[in-house]
Amino acid sequence: MQKISVRCCIAGGGPAGIMAGLLLARAGVDVLVLEKHADFFRDFRGDTIHPSTLELMHELGLLDAFLALPHQKAPYLAFQFGDSSGRIADFHGLPLRCPYIVFMPQWDFLDFLARHAARYPTFSLKVNAEVVELIQDKSQVLGVTAHTPHGPLEVRADLVIAADGRHSVVRNKAGILVEDFGAPMDVLWFSLPRLETDPAETMGRFDAGRIMIAIDRGDYWQFGYVIPKGALEAVREKGLPAFRQSIAALAPYLGDRAAALDDWGKVKLLTVQVNRLRHWHRPGLLCIGDAAHAMSPVGGVGINLAIQDAVAASNLLAQPLLERRLTEAEIARVQLRREWPTRLTQRFQLLVQSRVLKRVLSGSPIRRPLPVALLRWFPPLRRLAAWLIGVGLRPEHIHTIPRWPEKG
Repeated sequence: MQKISVRCCIAGGGPAGIMAGLLLARAGVDVLVLEKHADFFRDFRGDTIHPSTLELMHELGLLDAFLALPHQKAPYLAFQFGDSSGRIADFHGLPLRCPYIVFMPQWDFLDFLARHAARYPTFSLKVNAEVVELIQDKSQVLGVTAHTPHGPLEVRADLVIAADGRHSVVRNKAGILVEDFGAPMDVLWFSLPRLETDPAETMGRFDAGRIMIAIDRGDYWQFGYVIPKGALEAVREKGLPAFRQSIAALAPYLGDRAAALDDWGKVKLLTVQVNRLRHWHRPGLLCIGDAAHAMSPVGGVGINLAIQDAVAASNLLAQPLLERRLTEAEIARVQLRREWPTRLTQRFQLLVQSRVLKRVLSGSPIRRPLPVALLRWFPPLRRLAAWLIGVGLRPEHIHTIPRWPEKG
């Protein structure tokens, strides 16, 4: 068995894990990220990069290089309830460096972060390394074991960060309980070609019994078709022709392009979860991102909250890790800082799920909700919505000092 010792071991190479690895390595902490897949090129649905994350790219001096990658910008988010349309969030005029949301394939985003993290000699990334067990002494987490193509790997660490998603192995092995808040829907994701004559906006379309989110990705559309929780088999039983007909009813501009969905394999299911840990930590262990709190897709803020967790973890824990004085009290400070923004964001998402999405999916006559009507009547509210979605509550900024230590 191969054995490694580091100051920090991160399980999971998603947005939270790679960002935490980059920031800790930049601060001089010896960090190893373990990613179970061979690369980042796999099926992601969350491709939104919000203004708060773009601000972090600026603070790292990487914004220009980041925006040189292929992407699309959304300066506002629109809606259509039946025959009524308008804007939910308008980023124009906000005091932001980048007053827009960026849509970029998540594998490009992760590859970008990993390449820049690799400039620091204290950063290591191991792919094809699946964490399967914790190394523990009573309640103290001392490291992890992982499966790799070259045999088992043992990693001893002062801190293990669980950033391995909503089905976190690390969290489960630590016996940390999850509080589930439920969700009335799941989402079917698929792509269709886009023409220059199509609408040039990201929009949510609502009709009785049907909801679909259309995201402009340049030469193609990325669609999220919302279905009642657990209704996938019922949708499939009706057949692909009925599914394509529902799509065409919500997006008539597609014409006959929905015919490209000729196999259910082209439609990917996102099982929506909204949950949160009561305790994000144990001695030697911290959970962040989806491992600590799975978010609803409402607002598309999950990735950005995960990244905010990573920044807070770096700000608060880099120095204790460097000085080998990390305690559980230090680790707990991350939850104390990030929990209330998470709670309030989830509360808002649950409100939208129960008051808007559940009603529309029930097939009730379509009626524009009062909050949406207010957003249409009072433009300043659209800027407030843009701030809450794009920046969020208690946005984090990078406070660690960059260092260039040699490995040793």
